[in-house]
Amino acid sequence: MQRTAKHGKGWGLVVLLAFVTYALAGCDKAKEVLGRATLPDLGPRLPVAAKIAFDPSVTGATLNYTDACNSPHEINLGEVLESTLLDASDQTFQAVAFPGSAPLKRPQDYDITFALTQKGLLVRTDNVYDRLPAELMLEAVAVFRDQAGKILAERPLKTVYRDKLLLEATQHRCEYASMDAFINNAVVAVAAQFAKEARAVIDPEGRLAGAQRVTGVAVSSAPAAAAAGLSFKATLLDENNDGVLEGGERIKVRVDVVNAGTAPMQGLTVRVAGSQAIVAQFPSAMLPIGALQPGETKAIDFSGTLPPTVAALTAELEVSVAVGGADIAPPQRVTATIRPAQRAGGVTPAPVAHEPVDQVPAANPDFRSPNTYLVAVGIGTYRDQRTTGRRHAAQDANLVAGYLQALGGIPTSNVRLLQDRRALRADLEEAILDWLPPRIAPDSVVIVYFAGQALVTRAGDTYLIPYEGSPDAVTRLYALKDLEAALAKLKSKLTLFMFDGSVTRGAADKRAALKAPRWSLGGPGIVRLIGNAGAQDAVEPESLRHGLFTYYLLRGLRAEADTNRDGEVAVGELTAYLAKTVPAQILPPVSPTSAVASLVLTKTAPSTSAQAR
Repeated sequence: MQRTAKHGKGWGLVVLLAFVTYALAGCDKAKEVLGRATLPDLGPRLPVAAKIAFDPSVTGATLNYTDACNSPHEINLGEVLESTLLDASDQTFQAVAFPGSAPLKRPQDYDITFALTQKGLLVRTDNVYDRLPAELMLEAVAVFRDQAGKILAERPLKTVYRDKLLLEATQHRCEYASMDAFINNAVVAVAAQFAKEARAVIDPEGRLAGAQRVTGVAVSSAPAAAAAGLSFKATLLDENNDGVLEGGERIKVRVDVVNAGTAPMQGLTVRVAGSQAIVAQFPSAMLPIGALQPGETKAIDFSGTLPPTVAALTAELEVSVAVGGADIAPPQRVTATIRPAQRAGGVTPAPVAHEPVDQVPAANPDFRSPNTYLVAVGIGTYRDQRTTGRRHAAQDANLVAGYLQALGGIPTSNVRLLQDRRALRADLEEAILDWLPPRIAPDSVVIVYFAGQALVTRAGDTYLIPYEGSPDAVTRLYALKDLEAALAKLKSKLTLFMFDGSVTRGAADKRAALKAPRWSLGGPGIVRLIGNAGAQDAVEPESLRHGLFTYYLLRGLRAEADTNRDGEVAVGELTAYLAKTVPAQILPPVSPTSAVASLVLTKTAPSTSAQAR
């Protein structure tokens, strides 16, 4: 049946859809690992006529989200919903009409209307490498009416779709290349359930269709049939993303398995074999995949750490996926170069210990930064006790100051530390507007670290919350645009702004549609390291006793961001390290070849004479 007209209103079947999404690679890669689901075979059509209509909440529905570079995007969700739900109706009923289509040749038997009540999209950004877990839950209730408008039945609908969003493989790595397929697959799952429930209401005994009603898709027991809809992709990932495996480096073999068929699959396993220099580092060489639903993708990771001392060689791995013990396709081969980790001068370093970061490292007497200035702010408690505090914010600010003095060579006289009740708005303004300006020269570096809370308005304007501030009183907050304007006037060689905290909304905006915080306001020479991917709570694991962003910031400054093993941590190394270890936004992205990327923040390898002392 052809559809050529725009679908309109109606009030027959009400479908209430509630989206709850928790949740990073180019378009080609997205097509490889995230297939687009299609409606399964729903059985013979029912010999009835249905009139389909859509409430304006569906026809005008959009889905807004912010990409990894904090740029807003809008998806026409209504178009996907309308098209997919009509496809499901076409496969369920012999005759379907909708506003603008040709009239039915006979009176309709049922009126069916779809109405959208809630929608929303969030992405979980606490993942490493290039993909982010996402979970989309759709809840609905279906109300059937007969020709006279009488309600025949109500059926709840509920489905959960899980997958991982992929970041585009471009320099900026901003957009989620698989977003369209992700939303399509979730909507297909809802449409398929609607079709099944419609059959259960209208033809409960399967007599109208001349066959038993659809109760689900049977699992294929033949490996050959299973393999027809299954595919997989194996990828080798290393810690610093340079494609070379070095001693002491964390590695992963990721296997993405896609079920593009119409039947769910059971008994899937994935196996890795080959060079024992790599395979021996994995706890197991075979992992179960579990059940894989139609349109679903699962990523299985073999993770390990290479020994500190390794021999130089070319390693080859063979990855295979099996159903019931039979391979679904020829094995895929992955090759990699292994080499010893080396510092400048050819000295193999000891592996970095993963001990707690609470102890400030010993000062490096060979590295001095007399032209670097630091304002470190940590607010763990607020005057207004209704404002949620950050348990470890004050101590985190103290540690950041200690690390940058010890390893970054910043003199004590170049540091302003503002904590809790000494972090009033007046204190922040005095440090930024009065203390910094007379000290800054064209070759100066300015670092502003803020651990605490921020507020975002419905327009996306961002405010830092000082000690006396609260979400109820914007006049007591410190506007980010004012901070960036003041920092831009300093004319320094580089300004780093670091934020580790939660982002809340104002009291007047609790029920308003929330825009993502605007962190990058165009101030020249400012690089922003934001430990939060949107309007959400910051991650502050009690086991770490630090904000997650600050914990990895300190580890990076200490040595772990030193990817070229030269004993120095530069801006480019630190931003790359944070981007792959925590849900951090780097605004603007730092090009590895830029002058900014080469600026040294800390020096972790003392000279021989210093070690002797």
